[in-house]
Amino acid sequence: MNEIIKIVVGFDQRESVAYHTFCQSVIENASIPVSFIPLAINNLKNYKETHTDQSNDFIYSRFLAPYLNNFEGWAIFADGDMICQSDIKELWNLKDPSKALMVVKHDYETKAHTKYLGNKNENYPRKNWSSLILWNCSHPKHKILTPEFIQNQTGKYLHRFSWLNDYEIGDLPKEWNWLAIEYPENNEAKLIHYTLGTPCFKEYENTDMADIWYNTYKRVKDGIGK
Repeated sequence: MNEIIKIVVGFDQRESVAYHTFCQSVIENASIPVSFIPLAINNLKNYKETHTDQSNDFIYSRFLAPYLNNFEGWAIFADGDMICQSDIKELWNLKDPSKALMVVKHDYETKAHTKYLGNKNENYPRKNWSSLILWNCSHPKHKILTPEFIQNQTGKYLHRFSWLNDYEIGDLPKEWNWLAIEYPENNEAKLIHYTLGTPCFKEYENTDMADIWYNTYKRVKDGIGK
C-alpha cells in the first residue's frame, strides 16, 4: 500500500489565507502524497467548543488528531500559521514508535506580550510544544482523547500533555518548528512558525522572514509555481 502522510491543520476563518498558504508550501516540497484535514470548527460535528479562553478556533481541537484518525497509524498536527520549506517526509521519517508523540521542546520566554488580533501572549511551561505534533495515533494512552474528554479539560492539562509520562514525549529538531521573531532569523529552517502573527496581518507584514511567507502566498494567489 502506498504511504500517505496525514496532516491535521489548524484552521481559523479569520486567517484562512494562512491555512491555504501553509498547505501550498507542503505540497510544493513533498515527495510523497499528503492528505490534509482542516480543523474547521463547523466540520467537527461531534465536538463543541466549550472553552472561553481560546486565541484561535483550533487551540483545543488539535488534540482530536488521534480521534480523527481512528486511533490508528501516525499523523502530523500543524498550526496553520506556518511555512514548510523542506520535504514533509523528512519529518515523517523521524517517527519513533516508542513515543506517544513527538514535538520540538521549546524553552524560551516570549519577546512580545500581545500577538495577532490583540490576544495576550503569556509565558507558560511547554509553550508552543503543541503547535507542531508528530502523533503516534495508535498509542493506547491517546484513547482518552475523545471530543467529550477534550471539551472538559483545561488548556494547562492538554497543552502540557498531562495524560502522558515525560519519557513518552519524543524530541524533534528545533528546525521543524522555528519561531519567527522569537528566534533569530533562519532562512534555512525546515518549518517556520509565525507564532506572534502571520504576515497576512498588517502588523506583521514586515517582520522577520515575512518575505518567505509572501513568496508562497503569491504562488497561491497567482497560480504560478516555483
